[in-house]
Amino acid sequence: MNATHHGGRIGDARAQFGGDIADWLDLSTGINPRSWTPPADMQIDWQALPDPRSLAMLEAAAAAYFGVDPTHCLAVPGSESALRAIAQLLALPGCHRPLSYSTHADAFARTPISPIEPSVLVLGNPNNPDGHTASREAVLAALAEQETQAGWLLVDEAFVDCMPHLSVAAHVTDDRRLIVTRSFGKFFGLAGVRLGFVIAPASLLARLRHLQGEWPVCAAAIAFGIAAYADATWIETTRRQLAKAASDLDAVLLKHGLTPYGDCPLFRLVETERSQHLFQALARKHILTRAFADHPRLLRSGLPGNADTLARLDWALADG
Repeated sequence: MNATHHGGRIGDARAQFGGDIADWLDLSTGINPRSWTPPADMQIDWQALPDPRSLAMLEAAAAAYFGVDPTHCLAVPGSESALRAIAQLLALPGCHRPLSYSTHADAFARTPISPIEPSVLVLGNPNNPDGHTASREAVLAALAEQETQAGWLLVDEAFVDCMPHLSVAAHVTDDRRLIVTRSFGKFFGLAGVRLGFVIAPASLLARLRHLQGEWPVCAAAIAFGIAAYADATWIETTRRQLAKAASDLDAVLLKHGLTPYGDCPLFRLVETERSQHLFQALARKHILTRAFADHPRLLRSGLPGNADTLARLDWALADG
């Protein structure tokens, strides 16, 4: 199976290793396994087109949560598609970390010819898949360096909800060459909603809004986003729970001689000569992790959702 480009490919895993969907434990993504639950009385009109006023309410709610000016916040159908659209609009070569989210390389396919050529530096913070984090001061220093060459800094903050002190979204202004992308689905555990945001200078957002058209996200995404971003109690509780769950996962990995890397609590990376063997062994037990074609010694695991699934991983590693 091709499990090296993105996580979440249970269909491919079933085709090779069998089992019903219910048999599988998907640890191949960095999505919160304990998702936010919409209120029982939430009403969504599936027959009507999304209301522009409701879309504006969503962007205002997200902006308040991010701590940014609403004029700098735009809803998009997932941060992955936003990265590709931004690359199209900027039409500049890109630089990214050697180990990074695959779309960073796919979207900005051409690298700069020389150090003085304007470019887009793409940073994941926290970075996917190694969980590396950079301080806000270090990110702003990278922005200053990019601006000296008339370049841009694009910070992919898909996982920063767990670590909000790292975000540079509040530093976006109309006269800075700074773009931030945010994901709804990772932290809130609702990747299927396909909702994200771009925080950028208003002139760039106007071009992106025109490119997206009148209805960039569906009515359910609008309703979920408005309610979830206002749920301060769930957000604070979840941040604590994720930190505890990551610590529990670390203990299991260490128990089996695997040293976990990364600061982001939604996933852990390990490096071992046994990575390919472990991937196969776990898959035969219907546990899907994330392997990497260009880095065959690496294996990434998302968080088990509860004590039972953590125990299942523990047993599978002991038997593998």
